[in-house]
Amino acid sequence: MGCTLSGIASKKSNSNMSEIKIQDLEDIANKLRIHSIKCTQASNSGHPTSCASMAEITSVLFFHTMRYKVSAPRDPSSDRFILSKGHAAPILYAAWAEAGLFSPDDLMNLRKIDSDLEGHPTPRLNFIDVATGSLGQGLSVACGMAYVGKYYDKASYRTYCLIGDGESAEGSIWEALSFAGIKKLDNLVAIFDINRLGQSEPTAFQHEMDVYQARLESFGFNALVVDGHDVEALCKAFHEASQTKGKPTAVLAKTYKGRGFPEIEDKENWHGKPLGAKAEDVIAHIQALIKNAGPNNLVPQKPLRENAPEVKISDIKLSSPPNYKKGMCNIYHGDKVATREAYGKALAKLAENNKSVIALDGDTKNSTFSNGIMKTDPERYIECFIAEQNLVGVGIGAACRDRTVAFVSTFAAFFTRAFDQLRMGAISQTNINCVGSHAGISIGGDGPSQMALEDLAMFRTIPTATVFYPSDAVSTERACELAANTPGICFIRTSRPGTTVVYDNDHKFELGKAKVIKSSDNDEVLVIGAAITLREALTAADQLLDNGTNVRILDLFTIKPIDKDGIIENARECGGRIIVVEDHYPEGGIGEAVMSAVATERDIIVRHLAVPRVPRSGNCDELLDMFGISASAIVKAVNEIKSL
Repeated sequence: MGCTLSGIASKKSNSNMSEIKIQDLEDIANKLRIHSIKCTQASNSGHPTSCASMAEITSVLFFHTMRYKVSAPRDPSSDRFILSKGHAAPILYAAWAEAGLFSPDDLMNLRKIDSDLEGHPTPRLNFIDVATGSLGQGLSVACGMAYVGKYYDKASYRTYCLIGDGESAEGSIWEALSFAGIKKLDNLVAIFDINRLGQSEPTAFQHEMDVYQARLESFGFNALVVDGHDVEALCKAFHEASQTKGKPTAVLAKTYKGRGFPEIEDKENWHGKPLGAKAEDVIAHIQALIKNAGPNNLVPQKPLRENAPEVKISDIKLSSPPNYKKGMCNIYHGDKVATREAYGKALAKLAENNKSVIALDGDTKNSTFSNGIMKTDPERYIECFIAEQNLVGVGIGAACRDRTVAFVSTFAAFFTRAFDQLRMGAISQTNINCVGSHAGISIGGDGPSQMALEDLAMFRTIPTATVFYPSDAVSTERACELAANTPGICFIRTSRPGTTVVYDNDHKFELGKAKVIKSSDNDEVLVIGAAITLREALTAADQLLDNGTNVRILDLFTIKPIDKDGIIENARECGGRIIVVEDHYPEGGIGEAVMSAVATERDIIVRHLAVPRVPRSGNCDELLDMFGISASAIVKAVNEIKSL
């Protein structure tokens, strides 16, 4: 079909805006361009042409459409803005400077080591909610914010996300578009800055606006094609978005990279480059277009209504303590409960006690048991379908500005698909709780594609992460309670098979404190396991005791932080001998965490039992034995290490 810009009127027709206001917005857009040129010149790096294409969009959003408090950028009732194309950070910084948050002179500190005006936005700045720059992630976060605003806060604030046309090739963008359409997020506006040029060559669809429009409409959006350099057309588009009910809006803005830069506009090979020797002439050209060179006549508008409710997300507790029957040391008595099932019970209890606790899942809720929250309040469960990158992104958005305590669950193996979202979540200072089930070869017949064997390594590398590996139902419930109150990204690894309860219901758990499960005065080896391998270690201990060998069993509870002092103390009491047995690949899991903890200690040796190669289908016990992490493998390792 032929594409026109007729969906939005130009400023020459039927305008109810004054010519003065139109000129003011155009002036601000050009001032933002100049700021972007000057600060990237000062830093000798940055993306001034990417900023120039979105100058009018930014001017209209910040000085006409959005409602927010300059004095309190993260006010809960203010509109949200996510710059998904984070490389255009200079113009975002310039907008807040023009709004009066800080002096425009500070823009000259862009990218300097002692300045928080970094090359891409991060929440070190009080007007940034999440870090962006790894492309394709901003819309998922915006979806999480909009979902909370519409369905939980039930507030007037709106969410705007500006997306580059180059990054729209990312699948995570389309996962988010699908989610927004299905959930009918009519308080969300996705703005596509379609400036035709990517980093190294033109984008796939360049200025084929009809292609973008058809795609967005097929995802359930009210898709408006507009001249992205026409401020009145943009004002009308955003007004139409505010009046559209039952579906989100996409503003598809046809723009030009380097707009207003003579001899640079719409030219290739200018991505990510300051203007250098051309800067002075370009600034002079843009300056001549500005009618009002003085202070802005337009000021940011305050929130439409102060109606975001007060939220309490601290001191979250289980509504009732764990209630399980503890087994004996030989593990053959007591309740046998899968830790994934205990997670579902804990989630329901936390939700009973705090209305801000929510759960998100990717169509695995009846396997992860995240559907436990539905017994408390089905409205606090968010189905994200099989789209794990969007699942994590929506969770990050839902937790923004401390609006919810979000538990995000799926099979642990599938979090690997969303590692970049998690990595950026750490940079974003986000607080979310990830719960990964079906860990390790102990899941059995489903085979290696479903077996998380690298998840501990992945989460341990995230600098803000706390990594829980509970071994029974009691410790799982308490891990969930602790995670709900722990800043940063928390990961709770849960298992498919049932494991015997080894803790009293009133046992106290702490971050970084390991628990001795079995001990004597003459233990010869310290065996460290978790969940299924703790079960195997206890079985091995019984067998070894029949032959006169005592071993001590240690449950770490948290892999990060790890109980370094507890490991060393117990290892020394066991002759300096440690065996670590884990349902994980050797690299990056419990074994390497333990070896790192004792690396500088004399006279401690570590034997590491882990899954040494890509596994296969089989039943749990067969696989544990085949891959060397069963009770019999532990017995063999203990007998070997005793002689060292």
